[in-house]
Amino acid sequence: MNRRYRKTVIAGNWKMNKNATDTKKFAEELKAIMPKTKWCEVVVCVPAVNISTAARAFKDARVAIGAQNMYYEPAGAFTGEVSADMLKNLGVKYVILGHSERRQYFGETDVIVNKKVHAALEAGLHPIICVGESLEQREMGITMELIALQVKSALYNVSADKLRKCIIAYEPIWAIGTGKTATSEQAAEVCTAIRTTIRQLYGARVARSVTIQYGGSMKPSNAAELLAQSDIDGGLIGGAALKADDFVAIINAANQD
Repeated sequence: MNRRYRKTVIAGNWKMNKNATDTKKFAEELKAIMPKTKWCEVVVCVPAVNISTAARAFKDARVAIGAQNMYYEPAGAFTGEVSADMLKNLGVKYVILGHSERRQYFGETDVIVNKKVHAALEAGLHPIICVGESLEQREMGITMELIALQVKSALYNVSADKLRKCIIAYEPIWAIGTGKTATSEQAAEVCTAIRTTIRQLYGARVARSVTIQYGGSMKPSNAAELLAQSDIDGGLIGGAALKADDFVAIINAANQD
């Protein structure tokens, strides 16, 4: 982390877990043990049906609400989708875009992710843009090229002032929900490459202001080591974000002086 230039953000991605009742219970548990977040912002990205409940439950806490997906059109005949304005109206601040599960199971392309990024920024949301490689791609030695392509595609025609509202989350697909974690060196190498790509596109001053998260089985036992890397500015947390104790342990790791 480098707090001199950028914000540390710990975001929990619940994926398709917890209903409204569970959300209320989790909020109560988290608020009871939540530390003062001097150094980092805490985000809880909940299923769309739980957003209103989460917004109410965390109203009196320093926890921002995030969504897990959105559509790029503002309105229309798109059954089952939600727009950026709908999310904003419910009190959502962040939205996860381009997660590997969206790409794998729902056919989202780099072009679609870019459209969503623009729509989110237009509505005043902060996109958490996910990039990452599969195990096969890593073994082929094309990780850096693939990540650079994903970053450049997602940020196509995004201005420098709007980029400051974006977070890039590096999530190696082979480490999501598998219990495997990239070593701190592997994670740092890719996150540094992401910042290098941004620097090539926008210059050094803008690049050093962008928050880059690591997501891929970050948990209490490895959070401190991962967050100690200079280009890792937070985490996009999966399984560990479903348990208040584990989530707080990661927050504490990011909140150290």
